[in-house]
Amino acid sequence: MSGTSGSVTPTRRVRHDVRDGLAVMAFSAAASAAGGLLLTFLAGLGK
Repeated sequence: MSGTSGSVTPTRRVRHDVRDGLAVMAFSAAASAAGGLLLTFLAGLGK
């Protein structure tokens, strides 16, 4: 039995991992920016 029983090539797996990593980074950046804007807005209301 050979070790190449899967139909997904290693290059495709790496590409999917990179895409998932970029999606996580984009979500994290957007969430951080939204949180910063919310805190700035709330601080502005407190003045």
